[in-house]
Order: sequence, then structure tokens, then C-alpha cells
Amino acid sequence: MQVAPEMTLSFAAGISLLALVLAFFVIRWIMRQHTGTDRMREIAESIRVGAETYLGRQYKSISVIAAIFAAIFAVAIRDPGNPYLGVETAGGFILGALCSNLAGYVAMYVSVRSNVRTANAVLGSFDRAFKIAFRGGLVFGLAVVSMSLLGISALYALLGDPRLIVGFGFGASFAALFAQLGGGIYTKAADMSADMVGKIEARIPEDDPRNPAVIADLVGDNVGDIAGRGADLFESITGENVGAMILGLAPAVYALYGVNGVLFPLAARAFGLIATMLGAASVFTRKKEDPFRPLVRALAVTSVVAIAGFYVLSVVLLGNSLNLFVAAVIGVIATIVIAFITDYYTSYRKRPVQEIAFSAEGGPAPGIATGLSVGMESTGLFIVVIACALFSAFIAGGGWSAVLGTSIEAVQFGIYGTAIATMGMLSVTPMILTLDGFGPIADNSGGIVEMSGNSGEAMAVSESMDAVGNTTKALTKGYGVASAALSAFLLFSAFLQVAGLRGIDLAKPSVFLGGLFGGMLIFVFSAFAIKAVGKTAAEMIAEIRRQFKEIPGILEGNARPDYSRCVDISTKAALKNMIVPGLLVVIAPIVVGLVLGAESVGALLMVGTIAGILMALYMNNAGAAMDNAKKYVEAGNLGGKGTALHAATVIGDTLGDPLKDTAGPSLHVVVKLLNTITLALAPLFIMYALIPV
Repeated sequence: MQVAPEMTLSFAAGISLLALVLAFFVIRWIMRQHTGTDRMREIAESIRVGAETYLGRQYKSISVIAAIFAAIFAVAIRDPGNPYLGVETAGGFILGALCSNLAGYVAMYVSVRSNVRTANAVLGSFDRAFKIAFRGGLVFGLAVVSMSLLGISALYALLGDPRLIVGFGFGASFAALFAQLGGGIYTKAADMSADMVGKIEARIPEDDPRNPAVIADLVGDNVGDIAGRGADLFESITGENVGAMILGLAPAVYALYGVNGVLFPLAARAFGLIATMLGAASVFTRKKEDPFRPLVRALAVTSVVAIAGFYVLSVVLLGNSLNLFVAAVIGVIATIVIAFITDYYTSYRKRPVQEIAFSAEGGPAPGIATGLSVGMESTGLFIVVIACALFSAFIAGGGWSAVLGTSIEAVQFGIYGTAIATMGMLSVTPMILTLDGFGPIADNSGGIVEMSGNSGEAMAVSESMDAVGNTTKALTKGYGVASAALSAFLLFSAFLQVAGLRGIDLAKPSVFLGGLFGGMLIFVFSAFAIKAVGKTAAEMIAEIRRQFKEIPGILEGNARPDYSRCVDISTKAALKNMIVPGLLVVIAPIVVGLVLGAESVGALLMVGTIAGILMALYMNNAGAAMDNAKKYVEAGNLGGKGTALHAATVIGDTLGDPLKDTAGPSLHVVVKLLNTITLALAPLFIMYALIPV
């Protein structure tokens, strides 16, 4: 059946507004919860001020850089058929960057107000503490996805062509890269220094108020894991939505489905919001229940409702195309399988993490070696699942004719099938973001509980929630890489379509060089990110040691450390060190495209995507596994805290920190930014390349 485009757009916009209204009421409920003692409020206020100050300064830096690039795009991008293409691209770029920053700010705003309320609730009721942390994450998930959907719907209604919205996705990716990278440098420099001097040298607990870096560490949870991840997944769903809409314009697909095939991704995203709202309603806790179980139930309910939504949409919008419904189900199933794989490799209840802890009995080196091997091993199952999902969705969309390449039309339907599978995977994004937001809120609340002098059962509850939060954060990173992999194929196909290329021929020297530059870019970017954490941590470690030496009574608890000095060190270093690697990722593909042409930049995109996905998987899972090996020991296993084994796992965790929270998550954004920048600037590469091949 043919549904009027206005109805589909109204549905998407209406559900987005409904989700934002629900988020507003959840915020009101959170704000009515008690904030605890004066000491709790004092600590929480320090965290809030630090996070808001950092984000304010970060967003000013991003805005200046974005404005410069937008002006260049407005002047340089030309198309004889559309004299306003440059201005439209620049306008979408600025809007995408602003929305990405807003998504990160909203997420942080809720997080720094949920943490102290969760901490206070821990003292009386696990159930209430769990609900506050979960609902704080829910606001995160609903707000980020709703803003993306509203932005795309409004731009499509205004411009009428998804190819003109590419700038919006590019701007979102651009801002997200700096947000994720800067936040990651901030949080891990603080975390690494707090662990090394606090746990190893001074032998004090992680969130002990005597540690000068503890406030910077807690601020880092919000600017890295919350604001950075919010911007990351905002740009994920934005870029992938736009790419899927462009593939709906393929001649064979458009001839069969018309504008419904273009608007299907927007309707799918709206059903994802509905599924998340129903999944959130299913969350409840049972006495003495593992906190991870209700989160798994919420994800399961969300997935089932999302699948039902895809069936409805396949009937209403696509004329009962059950093959595309199957493609969507493949995407949802892939998400669930990836969640279990991530849990297996990163949870301290499972064999790989325990093996790291057992190896660390021989010292830090054996533990680190085992941790790195776990990260490498984890890429195997991830890639198998992603490959199966892509291939199965391609067959579901176009049949064996698409695989054999005997029909151009079948290939177009096969690629569209992978786009629908990507929509299936992204349908649970609001719930995945909810689980991700739960982690930093639980982590912050545990720090507030410990710093305010509480212990005993309250700390045990906080630590159990924190351990679950570590797993949900790792799950989100695995999901982020998987969605980046599926979307990379989707956006790569869209790039080939926009650039008028049939494929990438690596036998051509200039094209092969483009591929080499793509692989090199991933490694050099990762080096800059990890080095930034190391240099900043070294400076902060020197500052902590100075305070322990020069301020009498800190370790005895008789003097207050200078927390603001450590916050300032992390802030300045993060803002300074995010610029070069961020600009490298933006400028490198532009230079390759302008010198070697569209096909060469396509090779850069292809090889950079493959290298980036593997590196991100490796670093995310190795770091998370080493972190949870430490937590396995801290839970009382193998002798517990204060032992040589504990010190060995702490050292392993400090190595894993910049992998899992700085370079790894930033590579998710790099992969998608490479796709959106080449897609948005394809006209430049076609018109101005010095060596067009």
C-alpha cells in the first residue's frame, strides 16, 4: 500500500516528541529524589561543576573548528545541477554538530544529577538506587535518539532529498569525534593517575577522598562515558539513517517501493523508541537478584517489540516484503548475539577474565599478556557474527542473483537488505544507550558513597552495581563497533552510488596508495590518542605526588587535597591533545580525495574501515577484560585487595584504560566519520582531483 510521505514523517516526529515528553517526566521524577547528606551534595556539586566547565570549554573549541570547515565547504562544494549544494552542506554540517553537542550535554546534565540521588538511595534501598540509575540512563537513550530522528525528519521535509542531508551526518560525526576523543583523554588520564598513585603507591581505595585525582576521575565518567558516548551514538544513528535513505533511492528499489523505501528507516527508528519505552516499563528487581538480569530483560523486551514493529512496517510501507522483514530480524539477532559475546569476554564471571586474574598471580606482565590476547581473540567471534549478518541480509534482500552478481537490480536490493539489517541493529539503540548511561551513574554513585564515609552494605551494593555497569559499558562499545561495521558497508555503498563508481580496483597504484593511507590513519590516530593519555597522566601523577609530599596531613585525612588542580590539568590536556588527531582524521581523506580522486579515497575508506573495526574491537575488549580482572580480585577472589596480585591487576587495568575508553571508542567515530566525510564531499573529489583515476 502507498502511504503518504507526510504521514510517515508525522509518525516519526510524533514518536520523537512523545519520547522527549517521557524523558522530561523521568527527569522530574529523578529530581524529586533525595540528594542525601551535605557531604554527598558537596561532592556531587564538585563533579557537576567540573563536568559542565569542561564541556563548555570543549564545545567552544569544537564550534570554532566546525565554523571554519563549514565556511570552506560552503565556498568549495559546487554542483552544476544545484548551485546551493555548498550552502546546504555547510548548513547541515553546522546543525549536525550543534545537535551532537546538545545530545552529549543533555546526557551529562542528567547523569550529574542522578549520581548523588543514586548514592543516597543505596543507603536505604537497592531497588530505588537501581531505578534511579536506570531511569537516568533512559533519559540519555530517549533524548539522543529522538533529537537525531527529529533533525533528519525536519531536514527531509524541508529539502526533500536525503542526499542533501549528508552534511547533517557529517557534522554530527565531526563533533562526536572531538567529544569522544577529548572526553576519553580526560577520563583515562585521571583514572590512570588516581589508580597508580592511590592504589599502588599510597595503598588507598579507588574513590578515597584523600586522593587529589578522585574528583577528576568522577568528572571523567560523565564527560567521557556519558557525553562522549552520547555524541558517538547520536552520529551513528544519524549517519546510518541518512545512508539507508540514500540507498532507498537506488533505481530498482525506488521503482518498487517508491518514497516508502526512502522513509522506511525513519519509521523504523520511531518503532525503536516505542520498543524502548515498553522495554523500560518491564524493568523491576527481585530480592537478591543479580542487577544484570533486569537489564537483560529490558533489552529482550525491547528486541521483541522492535521485531514486531518491523513486521508491521514491512506490511504497511513495503507491501508485505517479508524478505526485508527477515533482514531486519537478522540485525536484531546480531545485536543480541554480540551482547552475549561481549559479556563472555569482559564479565568477571566468565573464563577469559578469570584467566587474566590467574595469570596475574605471576606478576603484571603475564596478566597484561593474557589480557591483550583476550582482546585479540574476541575479534574472531565478532567478525564471524558481523559477516554472517551482512551476508544473510544481502541474500534476504536480493537473493542468490545478488550474490552471483547476475542482476544489477538484485544487487541493489541486496544492498538495501543490508541497510534494513542495520536498521534492525539500530532499533534497540535507545535501550543500549540506557544501559550505557546506567554504568557511569552507578560508578559515580559508588564514588560519592565512599567519599562521604559510608561503608559496609552500602558499599557492597554500590560495587555490585558498578561491576554490572562495567559490563554494560563494554556491551555498548561492542554494539558500537558492530553497528559501525554494518553501517560502514551501508555508507560505503552509498558513497559508490553518489560518486558513480562500480567498485574499487586496488590493482591501480594510486588506489592502492589510498588503501595504505587508510590503514596508516587508524594506527597513527590511535597512537596520538594513547600518547595523550600517557602524557597527561604523567603530569597528573607528578601533581598527586607533590600534594602528598607538600600538604601535610592528606594521607591521615586531616587536610583537604587540591582537587581543582587535577581537574584543571585534565581539562587543559584533553582540549589541547584532541585537536591534532581529530584534524588528522578530517584532513587526510580530503587530501587523498583531492590529489588521487574518488576511487582512491574509496580505497582509504575501505581499508580504514576494516582496520578501524578490528582495532576498536581489540582495544575495547582487552581493556574491559583487564579492568574486570581487577574487579574480580577486588570482589574477594584470589586473596582480594592489598595483595601483590591485586597490584598486578591494577597495573594491567591502567594499561587497558586508554585502550577501552579513549582510543577504542574514538575509533567507532573515526570509522563512521571517514564514511560520512567521503559521502558528503564526493562532489569535491570528482571535480577537483589532480589525478582522477
